[in-house]
Amino acid sequence: MIGAGPGFRGGRLGRRNELGHEPSHELGATNATNVEMNIEMNHTEKSTAAVLPALSAADVFDLDVLRATPLRRDPYEHLVLPGFVKPAALERINADYPRIDHPGSFPLDSLKFGPAFQAMADALESPEFRKAFEEKFGMDLSSQPTTITVRGRCGSRDGHIHNDSASKIITVLLYMNPGWDNSGGRLRLLRSRADINDFAAEVPPSGGTLVAFLRSDRSWHGHLPFIGERRVIQFNWVTGNDSRRVALFRHRLSASIKHLLGFVGPSRPEYS
Repeated sequence: MIGAGPGFRGGRLGRRNELGHEPSHELGATNATNVEMNIEMNHTEKSTAAVLPALSAADVFDLDVLRATPLRRDPYEHLVLPGFVKPAALERINADYPRIDHPGSFPLDSLKFGPAFQAMADALESPEFRKAFEEKFGMDLSSQPTTITVRGRCGSRDGHIHNDSASKIITVLLYMNPGWDNSGGRLRLLRSRADINDFAAEVPPSGGTLVAFLRSDRSWHGHLPFIGERRVIQFNWVTGNDSRRVALFRHRLSASIKHLLGFVGPSRPEYS
């Protein structure tokens, strides 16, 4: 069973990173990691840990559906699985979701959250989750480091067409809003970088939907503008530990700058 005690701060990042944890001093991450950023667990919502049992990986994700669903190949290899986060788990994870007041992507160790959210992070790092993706995409991911970042809000500069960096192997997005009725903010898997309306799939960012794709030179994606709460968890397998360190350092630095400046706007667009 997977869980964490009350008041747990931060997450477990890159446990397959040479069988160690991310050093807190690495690349000057200490100051950024210790920044509170006014991002804290919403204490008006009581944690579910006191009254409900811990969540296992099987409680969180519907891996059977993942295994049974074939890859789509238009416009590139991808999966879209509505309800991949099981409904009961989705409710508990959202109750323990970190409070995030600004746009941007934040690494786990810069956030405060409850045990159900930690269980979700542990499930992402579990052998069962990795093996399901190895089978689906036909590759060995056992030695590849991982990153997890979290988003809570979408801003005016988000959604522009982009491709993920070449250091990413597979991108996994989990959309955590309970529902979605806005025409903006819906992820589009695009056939080119030139036209946001030339898409093979459009995905509402809600209901525990999973979007996963193999990064390639043509894995373009984006969404129409939306401003407001848009909860997304991004999980990646990356090419090496250097790529992982750079990605996490960039997110930590961005979070620190937003805190120190009182957030006057993102320093760069954010997308997924």
